[in-house]
Amino acid sequence: MGLTNCSDCASTFASELVNTVYARINSGQLQKPKFVWLELTGCSGNIISLLNANDPDFLYLASNMVQFVYDNSLAVKQGPQAMEQLFSVTGSDFILAVEGAVATKDNGIYNIIGKHRGQPVTAYEAMKELGEKASHVIAVGTCASDGGVSAARPNPATCVSVQSVLQRKVIKLPGCPCNPDWFLGTLAHLLLFGEPELDSMDRPTMFYGIPIHDRCPRRSYFNKGMFAEKLGEETCMFKLGCRGPVTRTDCPIRRWNERINWPIGDNTPCIGCAQFGFPDLMEPFISYDITRGEENP
Repeated sequence: MGLTNCSDCASTFASELVNTVYARINSGQLQKPKFVWLELTGCSGNIISLLNANDPDFLYLASNMVQFVYDNSLAVKQGPQAMEQLFSVTGSDFILAVEGAVATKDNGIYNIIGKHRGQPVTAYEAMKELGEKASHVIAVGTCASDGGVSAARPNPATCVSVQSVLQRKVIKLPGCPCNPDWFLGTLAHLLLFGEPELDSMDRPTMFYGIPIHDRCPRRSYFNKGMFAEKLGEETCMFKLGCRGPVTRTDCPIRRWNERINWPIGDNTPCIGCAQFGFPDLMEPFISYDITRGEENP
C-alpha cells in the first residue's frame, strides 16, 4: 500500500484515490458509507468549494462514493423533515464532515439549524451528538479545524474548533476554503485504507506535509535575495508579508479552480489561510515593513 506515504504526491493523486474507490464499489469490494456534511458557524465557503470540484466533481462524490444523507444548504427536505433526515444516521455507520466553527456561548443558541421533535437544535448540539457517534470526523476548512475567521477577535459567539468540543480524534483539513481535492482525497483514503498518515496537528501529510515555500516557483528569487517591493513584481514576495514559509499545503502543485491558478501565480502573497491561527496570527496580510526594522527606527 505505497499510496499511504505520499507527502510529496503529484496533483492528480486525489483523483487517483477517488477512482480506485469507485472501481472497488462497482466490483462489490467496498460499500458506500452514509455521509453527513454539517455546516456550523461560517460562510459555507467549503461546501461551495466542493461544488466547484473538478476531476472528480461533486456529483461523482454524491452518486458514486457515498450515500449523501444531509447538508444544510443542499438538503431537499426542509424544516423538521430535514432534521429527521439528519439524525436518521444515528445508530448506523456514517462519516461526518463538519465545516464552520462551533458557536458555544449560551450553549450555542446563536446558531440554530432547525427544530427536531418540536425543539430547536443548535449547531453545537447537533455536532456534539453526531460527532461522538460517527466512524470518522473530518473538520473541513480553517474555521472547523482551528476556529478561523468565525473565532477571530472579538469572537462574540465564543466560536471554537470542532476538536475543542469532541473527545475523539478529528482529521483536520484547514484552508479558507479547503481545496476540494484535499477533502475528496482524504475521504477516499478513509474508504480504501482507513485514516491517512497525519502530522502532529492531525492534518494529512499527503496534502499538508511540505511548506508552500519549499515548492514555490519563486523560491529561486528568495535564495538569491531578490524580493518584490510592491505587488505585481514577479520576484519573491516574502518582504510583502507572504506566509508561504510557515504554511503547509500543496497549493503550488495543486492550485485552484480546475488547477488553473493560485494566489502567488496571480501576484498576490500567500495569506496563510490554511495555517493554524488564521486570520489573527497571519495579519497584516500585506506589509511593506516585514524584515525591514533597520529602515524603520
